[in-house]
Amino acid sequence: MLDAALLVDTNGKPLLNGKVTSSRDWNVVNAFCEDTYTRLSAKPLIRGSDPDATIRMLRIGRIKFSRFCFGTPTRAEDFDPAAGNIIVVNTLRGGLRHPLDGNAVADTRSGDSYVVDCSRIDYWNIADGHDLQLNLTIPHALIEAVAARWYGFVPDDSLWRRRLVFGRRQSAWLSLVDYATRSLEARHDGIAHSVIEQRIEEALCLELLHNWAREAELSLEVGARAAAPYYVREAERLMSDHAREAPSIADIAGRLGISARSLSEGFRRFRGVRPHEYLGDRRLDGLRQALLEAPAGQSASAIARSWGYVNLGVMATRYRARFGETPTQTLVGARSR
Repeated sequence: MLDAALLVDTNGKPLLNGKVTSSRDWNVVNAFCEDTYTRLSAKPLIRGSDPDATIRMLRIGRIKFSRFCFGTPTRAEDFDPAAGNIIVVNTLRGGLRHPLDGNAVADTRSGDSYVVDCSRIDYWNIADGHDLQLNLTIPHALIEAVAARWYGFVPDDSLWRRRLVFGRRQSAWLSLVDYATRSLEARHDGIAHSVIEQRIEEALCLELLHNWAREAELSLEVGARAAAPYYVREAERLMSDHAREAPSIADIAGRLGISARSLSEGFRRFRGVRPHEYLGDRRLDGLRQALLEAPAGQSASAIARSWGYVNLGVMATRYRARFGETPTQTLVGARSR
């Protein structure tokens, strides 16, 4: 599993043909790390040694997949949190040492997966020089959006600050990563069909969230959602039921007999988002469903206007950020099925 990941496609054609995919120059390797992961400090453990690095990277949606090794014993540290990235290290061979909670460490071997949110907690690793990794770099904001969409809230640092090992050899996670890499085509150096690409991106985020929360002994299904007070849950119901009408937050709060400030504080505390963000997402979800069910002859702009959208440019930008495609692409895709 993953032996040919990012090397060739399923037809045996080379990926990244003509691109720089290896290097013995520290400057090149450090630049690759900064572009792929974040700015960091890499220090060879053998004084004066040069890297013999594998540096392959392709994107699936907003997720960066990288086949990587320094090729010499190396300590990588000082991962810059400003990039806002979560890193998943899947060890293909050799070994790496990573930090866990407190002063504990873990040594990962072939088939092990490790996750760290570099935007929330410090990170370092030590590679033994015989290692090879298939890594995923996922924007924290993307994972937050997927959590909010599927679980109804954004987890807090009780999840994001957990550095842990999950999955072992032949895990469902690695099978999904393997499927994702097998979907890459050499002629595109990517996935040809945007809808498939979006679904793979979302499935990877959901599977990661599931594994991360399970190992952290947190429940995404009943955790913060169940703890939310009645007025937050009722506000969510009202926003979902009346999304097309675009009620104001003040109106929602008024129906519940509370202040808009109290409603905002409740959402911040129990959902990790602001009420207008939640309402905006429900409106986009409703618009998407309307586009998928639209009869022939209706345009995307007409459907959007029927949902009360006035500034179609702003709406389209937010729609693309949420679903990875434009409203028109959703409409065309639905009619081509």
